[in-house]
Amino acid sequence: MLGKVGEFNLTEYLTRAEQVILPSQIQNTSPAPVEDGPLYVGADLGTAYLVLVVLDKNLQPVAGEYQFAQVVKDGLVVDYFGAVDRLTAMKQRVEARIGRTLTEAASSFPPGVPLAEVRATANVVEAAGLHCVGLVDEPTAANNLLGIQNGAIVDVGGGTTGIALVEDGKVIFSADEATGGTHFSLVIAGARDISFEEAEEMKKNMAMQSMLFPVVRPVMEKVGSIINHQLDGRKVTGISLVGGAACFPGMAEVVQDYTGISTHSPEKPLFVTPIGIAMHHAQVAAEMESLNGR
Repeated sequence: MLGKVGEFNLTEYLTRAEQVILPSQIQNTSPAPVEDGPLYVGADLGTAYLVLVVLDKNLQPVAGEYQFAQVVKDGLVVDYFGAVDRLTAMKQRVEARIGRTLTEAASSFPPGVPLAEVRATANVVEAAGLHCVGLVDEPTAANNLLGIQNGAIVDVGGGTTGIALVEDGKVIFSADEATGGTHFSLVIAGARDISFEEAEEMKKNMAMQSMLFPVVRPVMEKVGSIINHQLDGRKVTGISLVGGAACFPGMAEVVQDYTGISTHSPEKPLFVTPIGIAMHHAQVAAEMESLNGR
């Protein structure tokens, strides 16, 4: 597994990923053809962001897109046609950039989402023209890249905080509770008397984040409270924060202060789970190849 290779540098990998996973509003007219070989695709339908990631045969990121979109709420698809339209357009733009047709993808779901809603996620992927080869829970997807052997993974998304306890490299417990980046925007909107959309943009403005930190700190502490509640006294040596909300400066420090557990967040935490989903696609493909070779 890529994340567990000793010489693997996660920071460098995620930095390279940021260079090819572009915001949807950036139209890259310079094609970047990808050589022949299998491509592994992850489609992450989050509460705040849709992310599409493409990895090559060596599990290196070669293309992708992300965009703000409120088509999913707490893991449930609430705007099916909007999700399909956006994902289809993202797929087509990425295909134009790499000169390849994408035919398959894996996707994910937060822990605890009902089976019927998990199927809805797969239906969105299929309707966008991608055969859904598998669905993986978000913490397990994140650990495909992080390669944590023992500790906790906390995925702070747009609407929910997902927690997974990992022992010997396997997720042995997971849970999901409401609270995420959307709540950051809501408290900013209330404090500044502005619209949610304006608050969302202000939250992402790095020049404003230090001023907004006292406003959003209670939400960060709520995340810490959720972690303590879900861990329920279990001994954890460290916490890894991923997800879009983990991008806000000071998040890891607040969670560490609240929980008393060593906490860190990798560079570009928004991309960890989507890349892990694409790696799940690679795992499924390897398993199928092994079965066909018998």
